[in-house]
Amino acid sequence: MRVVVTGAAGMIGSNLAHGLNAAGIDDIIAVDDLRDGQKFHNLLGAAISDYFDQEEFYGRFMRGELGKIAAVLHQGACSDTMQHDGRLMLRNNYRCSKDLLDACQAQGVRLLYASSAAIYGSSSTFREEARFERPLNVYGYSKLLFDNAVRRMLAGASAQVVGLRYFNVYGPREQHKGRMASVAFQHFNQYRAGGKVQLFGEYGGYGPGQQSRDFIHVDDVVAVNLWFLAHPQCNGVFNLGTGRAQAFNDVAHATVNACRAQRGQAALTLEQQVAHGLVEYIAIPEALVGKYQCHTEADLCALRAAGCDHDFADVASGVRRYVEWLSLSAAA
Repeated sequence: MRVVVTGAAGMIGSNLAHGLNAAGIDDIIAVDDLRDGQKFHNLLGAAISDYFDQEEFYGRFMRGELGKIAAVLHQGACSDTMQHDGRLMLRNNYRCSKDLLDACQAQGVRLLYASSAAIYGSSSTFREEARFERPLNVYGYSKLLFDNAVRRMLAGASAQVVGLRYFNVYGPREQHKGRMASVAFQHFNQYRAGGKVQLFGEYGGYGPGQQSRDFIHVDDVVAVNLWFLAHPQCNGVFNLGTGRAQAFNDVAHATVNACRAQRGQAALTLEQQVAHGLVEYIAIPEALVGKYQCHTEADLCALRAAGCDHDFADVASGVRRYVEWLSLSAAA
């Protein structure tokens, strides 16, 4: 099976490449923009058959120059939710994806692509229905626009199309993401550098650190992508989270205790961590006021109805595993 992974040097794309290898697939065309050359580290150890810069790939694929391809796992996108350039966002996240969709359908190539829970924005219900889709930024709107284009063509699709609305993904190979890296990554580095982690204080009717998200380990994201790859009869737009919201306090608590365990220190309760100054609360930045999701929780009914019964890691186990990976990477 020959598979294309766009955004292959990014967090999810690179983990998909490694996951495909583990599933016995090594004919992988990797596509990315490596102007940030350090991202090559994410692909170290992954078996790929070819690499294209994104500017070259799309034209050659649309002209059918790359041979027989079974599926495109499309992860490439502008994912900076603080990016306000709507022209850039719609060109990268909508028009590029729409052209890719059209080419895949013309060639009978399956398309599995990354959507986002940012589509739900201010909604309190996270179900794949138009009435709950209220993006707060142009990033979320760009993802919604493409999801809606997919919905319109699904009835006449010539090949599988699956959109996966990722919730808050964390895990290995996200070190290049800067401010967009996961809370767990930020906390690990805060604790190593200063012996404490920071969370937002009271905001949006929630107490300090009580804002909650559906945090999903990247290994689970990979597993569900591979499940759909193995089930070509499944089509549609699906949430991809754990189905349970957990407070940011849970992430901080798990990260601090996992870091302490690496040093042979005993676990502490959250209250003890706060009392010892290991967890600190700060005011939410003004730039995020009115644009911040205080709660997300994936409704998994559609995913389960499709037949995917994957068991997702909770924050305690997922963050512990991630901290162990980060600690080994930092020591290498």
